[in-house]
Amino acid sequence: MQHDTARTSRATALVLIGFVALFWGLSFLSIKVAVAAIPPMTLGLARFVVADLVLLGILLARREKPRLALRDAPLMAGAGLVGVTLYFLFENNGVSLLTASESSLVIGTIPILTMLAAALIDRRRLGPRAWLGAALSTLGVGLIVAESLRLSSAPAGYLFMGGAALSWVAYTFVTRPLFKRYSRLQITFWQSLAGTIGFLPFLLLERTDWSSVGPVVWGNVLYLGIACSALGYWFYVVALERLGPGPSSVFINLIPVVSVVASFLLLGERLGPWQLAGGAVAVAGVWLATSKDQG
Repeated sequence: MQHDTARTSRATALVLIGFVALFWGLSFLSIKVAVAAIPPMTLGLARFVVADLVLLGILLARREKPRLALRDAPLMAGAGLVGVTLYFLFENNGVSLLTASESSLVIGTIPILTMLAAALIDRRRLGPRAWLGAALSTLGVGLIVAESLRLSSAPAGYLFMGGAALSWVAYTFVTRPLFKRYSRLQITFWQSLAGTIGFLPFLLLERTDWSSVGPVVWGNVLYLGIACSALGYWFYVVALERLGPGPSSVFINLIPVVSVVASFLLLGERLGPWQLAGGAVAVAGVWLATSKDQG
């Protein structure tokens, strides 16, 4: 019975992390639309205000009061500032300079960065399937957007997205000690709230013409806040605890695949044979890395 429970938990985590890849893959298109009317950090604040309200509503609906011990406040706040404020400082600025698919490419480097960090921090050897799966999925992402990289005219955008990837890896490991003392929903709520507060000083540096913010932009802000921030972060934290940093992060490699497919369906962009091949390789890598527990 215990084995069946563990297997079900792992299966549930895989489903949740799959939804995260879908939500976050589409998020690049939403950010691209929204950031054209709302400056990067103001956009971050708007989406996380929505996320905070949604998460608080979920907590109250589950009759779970927000709780945070004073001794854990610095770690919780630090994780929120790194995984929310700093991450979106980099990502929103990066997306404003690059296309959705170009931006998502750099996020696809997270699995390799996470596994290297895990090997260094945990001082343990990773299984060959984990390494091969991560390598295959990274190769797949590279095939999808290799042409975009070669032709890019905004190298600063890649620096911003590289900063986002490093921020996410740091967030993943900073969050781990909190699992023993808080529910996954509590962690998501408090980190989201801390990240929201972190956006506030940047409002002094940005100006927004709210008269130009129409229903389409607000719709994308709501999608980013509800699906990508509230549910996406919650699902990711649950999967992170069940699967560990390495396998969870490998799913990040599906984000560029989702972005490219969504661009084809919504923006009419054509997919070349190398992009289709890259998508297949990326999916194969995800399956390989998550098909069994890695040491």
